Parts: sequence; structure tokens; C-alpha cells
Amino acid sequence: MKLVIFINNLAGGGAERVAATLANHWARKQWDITIVTLGPQSLDFYPLDPAVRRVSLNLSGDSAHLLDGLRQNVRRVIALRRAIKQLRPQVVLSMMSTPNVLLAFASLGVADLSAVGSERCYPPHFPLGMMWHILRSRMYGRLAAVVALTQECADWIKTHSSARCVPVIPNAACWPLPGNLPRIVPDALCSPERRVLLAVGRLSNEKNFDMLIDVFSKLAPRHPGWDLVILGEGHVRQMLETRIRDATLRARIFIPGIAGNVGEWYARADLYVMSSRFEGFPNALAEALAHGLPAVSVDCDTGPRDIIRHGVDGLLVPVGDVQGLQAALDCVMGDSQLRAEMACRAIDARARFSIEKIAGMWEELFSKLSDTRSLSEAIPDEPANNRCGP
Repeated sequence: MKLVIFINNLAGGGAERVAATLANHWARKQWDITIVTLGPQSLDFYPLDPAVRRVSLNLSGDSAHLLDGLRQNVRRVIALRRAIKQLRPQVVLSMMSTPNVLLAFASLGVADLSAVGSERCYPPHFPLGMMWHILRSRMYGRLAAVVALTQECADWIKTHSSARCVPVIPNAACWPLPGNLPRIVPDALCSPERRVLLAVGRLSNEKNFDMLIDVFSKLAPRHPGWDLVILGEGHVRQMLETRIRDATLRARIFIPGIAGNVGEWYARADLYVMSSRFEGFPNALAEALAHGLPAVSVDCDTGPRDIIRHGVDGLLVPVGDVQGLQAALDCVMGDSQLRAEMACRAIDARARFSIEKIAGMWEELFSKLSDTRSLSEAIPDEPANNRCGP
């Protein structure tokens, strides 16, 4: 298979990790893989297999005004189309809404190509500007398929766009998780005898870490042997640090930054927590379970209910129920036997979200699209029934 993955950049982030993980997996299967980005290669955070080809269009950046934005996006479409014609892939897979739209334009009229888009979030949570919203609505029908992470997302795409084929394929949870820089050594931050409540994510409003800090501050006196560690970086750091200082918990709540060795932290932690207001498909939550870490999560849209089996490997709490989150954490933090039982069952996620299983779902989609395209080309006067598989 000759495949191109198109994404804004490979800087740290969930979609970027998915792109790198899939590319590396398929490269090891001897596929011809190229990752094309709008941004420069200097932004790359996730390591790639040496067999993965990298192409940077170097056309990222904000526009000064509407006309400038139109001009820049026309340049992006032309550059992407040129790259597609030079690389001659069988499939181009784009990641995220605006790359999906750019691919829909760039692939128009290109023979022997299946252009596949993928939404990496639940679209209502990240509304686009009016122009991009209209383009997404109309241009998704030009793609052979648009993949959703959850059924809720798939239903939204079917209702709000012209997409013809919307299969659901979740993200893989890598286990063991490969290490990367920067490395933050767990024992250098938390003493070995301390228990660790771990959270991972961008320090941004949607992650709701301020609420998590407030909840932990109420639990701290009841659980003196526990510390809270939040791995990540973002624009609300100062606000979170102020909250920690006001709670006089600087010795028990740590925000050390981005860690490339998150797998070591999953192994070190005793319980994972996710407090997000919303998600697309929280990779870190699935990874934590795969590493044998029980979890307590807000049951936000979308993803947590597709990952945690409530009462089996973790607990789900209704959105906005601060007292419920506090009670759930209190219960699991205070019961070592319950944590051990959930941990034993959590590792089922290794099979449920294995790269082999998830990549296999993608491969089945590519194969069916190829079969549909071949049928359409063989019988040009008859539709291929708009079927794409799952």
C-alpha cells in the first residue's frame, strides 16, 4: 500500500500522535508511507520510523485578513495537489477538519486515489468559522470516506455534512508506550512511598484542571499519602499555579510540564483521573488503562464511555457533578483492593485498542474503498452504492 497522511504538523497533540503511530505501524509492514504537513519539520515532536518519508509544505501560519486567508488556502491546495501527483499514493488520509477540506479540494479529479478524511474531535466542541463550516458541510461529500472516532461524532457528520461514508474507528492505545524527550523522572518528583493520582493533557480550559485541583484540595486531608501530578503545558498554567498556591498544596500538587516518558508515569501512578469538559477520544485515558491503571473520569462527550467500563476498570461521573467526582475519587483512593481489581481488568484495553486491531480497521476501510473505486471504474454508468464498509 502506498499511503500519504496529511496533517497540520507533528507537534505534540492527540491527532499528531495518532498520525505518527499509524505511520510507524504501517512502515513496519513495509508500506510506502509519507507524512505531509503544512508546518515545518522542525516542529516534529513524535519520532518516526526511518522508513517514513517526511514532506513539509511550509505553508502554515495565520492569515492577516479574509482575502489573505483565501490566498493562503489556495496555495495550500495547489501545493498539496502537487505533492499528491508527485507521490502517486493509492490513499491520502487527512487528520482534522481543515486538512480534510483542503484534501477534498486537492484531490478533485485525481485518478486512482481514495481521499479519506478523519475528524479527531467532536465537531460541536470546536466550531469552525462560518466559511470553514460551509466548506466542511459541502466538501466532505467529495471525500471517499470521513472517519469518526465515536458514534456520536459519526451521527453529527452524517447530519451536518454531505459525507457519504462515515465509519467509526477509535484511536489505538499504544502499549508499551515508547519513550521520548523531554524525560521527567517520576521518583525525582514524587517520593517512592507516595501514591500518585495522575492526569495528562494540555493545560487549557476544556481539561478543567482547575476543578480537579479544587476537588483534590478537599480530598488531600483525608488521603495524606497521595499527590496529584498533572502532565502537560498550556496557557492556563499561571491560573492553575495560583490555585495550587492558594490551596497551600504546592508540596502535593505538581505540574512539571510536558513529559515524553508518559509511559513511565502510567507505571508509577496508582490512579488516573480525567476531569475534561469535553473530549474527542481521550488517548491518554485509553493508554492509562492499557498500562494497568484504573481510572475515574467525567463522562463527557465524547470518548470516556467508549473506553471505561463503569465499575469494571474505572468509574464514570456525570458531567458537572463535582461532588460525584470527589466521591468517586475518595472511594477508589481509599480502597487498595478495589484499585488492584480494576487494574487487573484495565489491561483488557491492550487488546480492545491494540494498534493491530485499530490499524486493521483502517486497512479494511482502504480495501473496501479500493474495491468500490474499481467497481465504479469498471461500470462507469452505474453507482457503486456509496458503500464503504463499517
